Amino acid sequence: MAPAEYDCGEAETVATMLARMAGGFTDPVELVQQSIDRAREMNAHLNAFATISVDGPVEAAKESRKRWEEQHARPLEGVPVAIKDLIDTAGIETRYGSAAYKGHVPLADADVVGRLREHGAVIIGKTTTHEFAWGVTTSSNAFGDTRNPLDQTRIPGGSSGGAAVAIASGAVPAGLGTDTGGSIRIPASLCGVVGYKPTYGQFSTHGIFPLAPTLDHVGLMGRSVDDVARLVQALGRCSSGGSTEPRFRVGIIRNIPPVPLEEGVARSFDHAVNMIASFHDVGEMSGGVFEGVFPAFAGLVLTEASVTHHRRNDRNTIAEKYEPETRERLSNAGAIKLEEYFAWQDFRRDFTARLQAFMNDVDFLILPTTPCVAPKIGQRRVEIESWSGTVREALMTYTAPFNMSGHPAISIPLRVPPTCMPIGLQIVAGPHQDELLLRFAATLAQIV
Repeated sequence: MAPAEYDCGEAETVATMLARMAGGFTDPVELVQQSIDRAREMNAHLNAFATISVDGPVEAAKESRKRWEEQHARPLEGVPVAIKDLIDTAGIETRYGSAAYKGHVPLADADVVGRLREHGAVIIGKTTTHEFAWGVTTSSNAFGDTRNPLDQTRIPGGSSGGAAVAIASGAVPAGLGTDTGGSIRIPASLCGVVGYKPTYGQFSTHGIFPLAPTLDHVGLMGRSVDDVARLVQALGRCSSGGSTEPRFRVGIIRNIPPVPLEEGVARSFDHAVNMIASFHDVGEMSGGVFEGVFPAFAGLVLTEASVTHHRRNDRNTIAEKYEPETRERLSNAGAIKLEEYFAWQDFRRDFTARLQAFMNDVDFLILPTTPCVAPKIGQRRVEIESWSGTVREALMTYTAPFNMSGHPAISIPLRVPPTCMPIGLQIVAGPHQDELLLRFAATLAQIV
């Protein structure tokens, strides 16, 4: 029987891998093979990979070896990475987390995948996702549940759960995912890694199966903020403005009603805020601006996802090959009226304007990424104090607002006692302040 915890070992960062290859201490082929072996080993316990490649990555690593020898190495030369199963990869099975697409092999890379390959990254496989990225547990009747490496009885979060597990367990130092309502930041929080959602539209979504196109973001994960920043630089679309002063104005959002914080999360968050206050100007702000956001977000996703799936697949395919959870949601979408969708979009525009005004006097917002630690696999509801709600509502209430508004946001791990499950600190910046956000997150990661 597998142990409750998986031995994650000592995992390398992108920077250390590049340094070792540059110094001739590591051969890219050996590095990539080690990554593949690690992925296979941990997959038997954690189910983080939908597909693990061998021949393609080894050949790419041989090319990287040649480039290092000829001193023509690219920025990510020979670094093994993983790609979420929602994102097309030429020649590698991409099933979008669904039995409906089992055996589907794209002919072309998604734009973001092509950029990483051009910069020398080696793709070792595809990480698991909730079916069509429409969920926060990364559970699957067809392919099995993905498990949290810190406690295999718990979920890793989702929908980019496989990517978080692959990074936390040391199979790869970084990878690509997507974030429609928290799908990068939630698993980052629950697995103790870094997860970054850029400003809406920062990176191309061409070649990615859409969930809700007006909310979908490409996202990145890594062991550290630096890992994420190196992938961002390869994708080439990070811009910044605003203050470069070492002391920033930081607005603290302690909770977003109606979902309170678990006691342990609250303690760790308050400790982090006290540490931040030693270096920056902090002030507590009301979470009232977020009232009504989650119901509007859920309505938008339901409507847009329904259009996507009925455009791509006929009713027989949906009935025979989709997971029951997805079929139920598509059935519920049939009752939505066009006027409701218009009203949700109107709410979204109003909320975005209010949030922007709310942030006028601060450089960043800081709040918990998730109000609780990872729920148990199969758990349907979360109870915190007197509040009770679905796992989805609990985990997305603190992240979905910034998909609605398009603001860039990042989750970094908070320090917790060794016996506790991970939780994340979420940092939010103004639109297109992505580079500033990454720099600030890197400094906070050293103190929280």
